[in-house]
Amino acid sequence: MKITIFGLTISSSWGNGHATPYRAILRALHRLGHRIHFYEKDVSYYAAHRDLAHADFCHLHLYSDWDSVRRDALRQAEDSDAVICASFCPEGARIVDEVLDLAQPLKVFYDLDAPVTLSKLERGETEYLRRDQIPQFDLYLSFTGGGTLEELTTCWGAQLALPLYGCVDGTLHARVALRPEFTCDLSYMGTYAADRQEKLDALFLEPSRRLSERSFVLAGSLYPWDWRWPQNVRRFEHVAPAEHSALYSSSRLTLNITRREMARWGYCPSGRFFEAAACGTPILSDWFEGLDAFFHVGPEPELLVANSSEDAVAAIELPDAELQKIAGRARERTLSEHTGERRAAQLITALEQASNRNSHVRSEVA
Repeated sequence: MKITIFGLTISSSWGNGHATPYRAILRALHRLGHRIHFYEKDVSYYAAHRDLAHADFCHLHLYSDWDSVRRDALRQAEDSDAVICASFCPEGARIVDEVLDLAQPLKVFYDLDAPVTLSKLERGETEYLRRDQIPQFDLYLSFTGGGTLEELTTCWGAQLALPLYGCVDGTLHARVALRPEFTCDLSYMGTYAADRQEKLDALFLEPSRRLSERSFVLAGSLYPWDWRWPQNVRRFEHVAPAEHSALYSSSRLTLNITRREMARWGYCPSGRFFEAAACGTPILSDWFEGLDAFFHVGPEPELLVANSSEDAVAAIELPDAELQKIAGRARERTLSEHTGERRAAQLITALEQASNRNSHVRSEVA
């Protein structure tokens, strides 16, 4: 199958959560024999932090503006079995209009930011998708499941809405040797976001202040670096995907924090969950509806949940043996259910379902 994608980025993981799941899924698709073309606008901030200059698993097209690549891109799209337009693609709504005019391929929207997208659409503030375009797609794939899928079909007119969650490339993320610069009792990897800050204060910064003898690592861009950080917090502006395994393997425990809009809708696991779990690192997370659909949180849990600073401190102080049992269960679940291979297979199944649905609709009309 030939698939053409218009997305945010796969060339740089700096400041975004799109590149790493794209890479995991596209590598798996390549191993299955599918041909992928990925079109990415070559913006300065990703170019300055590019950690994938060449993709041997797909044809990566970097372009300066849509007009410069439009003819070739639409030719590739027309020749494809499926075309995927994705969230936060620059000039995305314009590209969607041109893709929807194509006669041949299956048309798909992949929303890696569904709650954010729907909130923006309610205000009419997104450049990558318009409300009137949603019903024209054969398939709407969402990084967020649960009630979001029903919302897409009943309120926004999506013909078929299915989940395609985050994942991990198990060939790249695994336990590795400790690295002194990353070694810590609790790590957190995430770009600065105002709507995560309250939880970051409660679940990361406050525990670091209370446990002054413990060490903490924060990795992520766009933070106000002139803050008065606790002295036992080491900070990294960016940790490239090739070093994620080292960071997680050097962390006694790692923290996940969910953005407010995502948590409100639920069923929104970050790819960081699966990366950390694949490395055998115990995970501490805030709660959102549907979290227990991905990891068991009851007796014999696969991760720990924190609702307060006290919960986070208690997790940090658990014995190593107990943390490692939790991590082992999460790793087993992740490598069974949350890999790029599983998501690639789910994507192909979803495309086939949409194609069969189209054939059935056409036959009824005829």
